[in-house]
Formats: sequence, structure tokens, C-alpha cells
Amino acid sequence: MLRKKGPLIICGTFLFITWNAILVLLLWGRPPPGQPGEPGREQREVPERPTNDVVGDVLRMADTFEAELELQKNILLQIKNQQSLWEPSNRNGPKVVVPGQPVIPILVIACNRVTVRRCLDKLLELRPSAELFPIVVSQDCGHADTAEVIRSYGNQVIHLKQPDLSDVAVRPEHKKFQGYYKISRHYRWALNQVFKTLSHSSAVIVEDDLEVAPDFFEYFQALLPLLKSDPSLWCVSAWNDNGRDGYVDPGKADLLYRTDFFPGLGWMLLRELWEELEPKWPASFWDDWMRQPEQRRNRACIRPEISRTLTFGRKGVSLGQFYDRYLRYIKLNTEYVPFTKSDLSYLKEETYREHFEKDVYSAAVVTYEDVKQGQLKGTGPFRLQYSRKDSFKVLAKNLGVMEDLKSGVPRTGYRGVVSFISRGRRIYLAPPPGWTKYDPTWS
Repeated sequence: MLRKKGPLIICGTFLFITWNAILVLLLWGRPPPGQPGEPGREQREVPERPTNDVVGDVLRMADTFEAELELQKNILLQIKNQQSLWEPSNRNGPKVVVPGQPVIPILVIACNRVTVRRCLDKLLELRPSAELFPIVVSQDCGHADTAEVIRSYGNQVIHLKQPDLSDVAVRPEHKKFQGYYKISRHYRWALNQVFKTLSHSSAVIVEDDLEVAPDFFEYFQALLPLLKSDPSLWCVSAWNDNGRDGYVDPGKADLLYRTDFFPGLGWMLLRELWEELEPKWPASFWDDWMRQPEQRRNRACIRPEISRTLTFGRKGVSLGQFYDRYLRYIKLNTEYVPFTKSDLSYLKEETYREHFEKDVYSAAVVTYEDVKQGQLKGTGPFRLQYSRKDSFKVLAKNLGVMEDLKSGVPRTGYRGVVSFISRGRRIYLAPPPGWTKYDPTWS
């Protein structure tokens, strides 16, 4: 056996010595680091060929090796930052992501909350694939402690920093809203990075104070094809504005709705929509701007019965608006629903509208007193009718659902109807039959 291996050992030794000799000659012949004219380096006279100074030659070779290793390290880091384009390596080398499995980046909007760690920990814990769901954290504010938290995740996330940290020029009466202006500027920059610089075709936006449900990724992966194929949709949201415990059906974790109200708080859009919105993106209050008829253009979003996100950020530019009364009580889904294996065709516009209106307007009409005092007979659903802005707001407020309207659209509303649970029964707070359009003055 030793005799058979002998020639192989001799051959290997010869190749090793030859290769290292060639490498030494090549490295000695290369211009060393710090040569005159190289930007960013200290200029100094260095001989380009071996000299009689053996120690000096060895030191110069060490410098060259060090520079080469640093270069290779940077290249490897760049490759890792682009790993969303590849599946993990196997014996045959890297392979392209399987067709039919779109890459959906999760864009985390961050600023000065070190609690972004809670958001990122949950995303990384539940993420089914680093390749299909790259996490991009875009940070504004320049907050050092938050930046350090984000950096601690290494190549598990892509950390982008919004370069313009200056104050935004605003009217004197809007100085107190400076934070809203900066948020809008940040969103525009971050979305441009995702769609234009990184060339993604879709994205899910998550703010740094959101925690996600176990089926968060499954939910968006399943609904992306519907969003792409149905022009009457413009977003998919993980949020139910009226999703407090007691106001949703805990046995209907798989139930999804169309809504005319833009929910936000964990939402997906396509690059085509961003190309439409970016040229006219507002200087401030971007979410209310999205709810205006000029942007919505009679398009709907998909939202769940039970929220797939939960906000834990009471402090922020909104100073806790709605948080203590509503948001802190939102029920986060805990049941994993295999949406990608479900038939979601019922959410297509014509099918959904027909069945929804039939369910609503065939429901028994009841009074506020019946609902409030628990005097409903039967399992429901039941319809509680409103006809004016004031009657809607009074009924909504007294029943515990959000009463504000944006350009006439109630939160979670679809064709004017708000669906929720009260005392275990399904209630439709609805306009009279024959509803045709929203009145933007109801705001």
C-alpha cells in the first residue's frame, strides 16, 4: 500500500513546492500596498523586487498577504449580503432559488428604539427561509445604541442607514410634526432602496415595534399571487384595527377579508405600486395620504380576522394615540394556518363582493339596545344599520370599535360595512342596502 502511495506523495510534494514558489514570485513582483498614487494609502517608496534585506522582504510579504486576506474577506461579506439570490450550497455548488418561490424581503423601519431586538428576534425565530425572506433593516435617526443592536445580528440582516438626518423644512405651525416629516422621508428612501437599488419586486414593511405571529411569513407568501393577479387589490395587511380580544372570532384564524381602509402595521406592496406612488410621495403623514381617494382609487387590501402583528411601541411620534384604548389589546394569532395550501379564490373581487353583501343584507336587523344588552336571539350574524356620519360614530364608540373615518372610510370597512364580534355574535355595522360610494366629507 505504501509503495502505491509513494508516487502520489512525491507528486503532491512537488506540486506544493512549485505552487508556493510561483506564489512567492508573483507576490514579490506585485506593487505592494501603499504604492504612490493609490488613493487612501500613505505614499512611501517601496522596492518592487527582492532585495538583500531578507527580514524586510519577509515583512513586505506579510503586509501583502494581510492586504490580500482583507480583500478576500470583503468579497466574502459582499457575497453573504447577496445570499438572498441563492439557495444554500450543496456538493454541486450554489443553486438558484427554485422557480415559483418568489423572494419577499421584510423591510424593517427602525429609528431609535433598542427594542428593535424584540422585533428582529421574532422575525428570525419564525423565518422559514433566509433566502426567500431576506430581512432589510433601514435605520433613520442615527441612534448609536440602536445601530449597535442591529449590527449585533451580523449577516442575518442587511443594515441600511438613511443618510439624510437633517431637519425637514416645514411651516412654523408644523414644527411639532417634524417627526412625521422625517418618517415620510425615511419611508421613501427605504422603499427606493428595496425596489430600485436591490431590485426586489415586492416587499413587506414592518416597523420596529411590531411582533409577528407564527404564520406571518406563510400568510404573505400565500397572498402574493393574489395581489399580483387582482388589479382591484393594492396591498395585503397583517393587521385588524378592530382585532381586540373579544371582538374577533377565535375559531376563525383562517378567515380573511377585503377592506377599503388601508391598515398598515405589517403590509405588503408590489414594485408597480411603488412606481405609481413614489413620484407624488407626501412630505408627511404618509399613511393618511394613502387613505385618500386619489391614491386608493377604489382598490382594496386584504386583512385577517385575527391580526398577524402586534404593536408593543407605546412611545413614538404619535405619543401613544389609540395605544392605551385599542392597540395594546389587539389579539395576536397563535394558531399556524397553512394558507399556501388553502383555496383563497373567494377573495377575488366579484366573488367576494357577491357573497359578502349577501351575508350582510340577509342578516337580521337589530337595534343598538339589543346588541348592547345582549338580547340577541339566535346565533347570527346580525345587522346594525347606520345612515349618517354621526350615527356611525356613536354606534361604533359605544360598541367599542374604532369610530374614526379617513376620507369617509371606517377602519376595517368594506363597502361601508364594519364586521366584528360582540358578546360572541357576529355584528355587521352597515349602511342601508344600495350603498354606492363613500362620502369624503365624513372625516
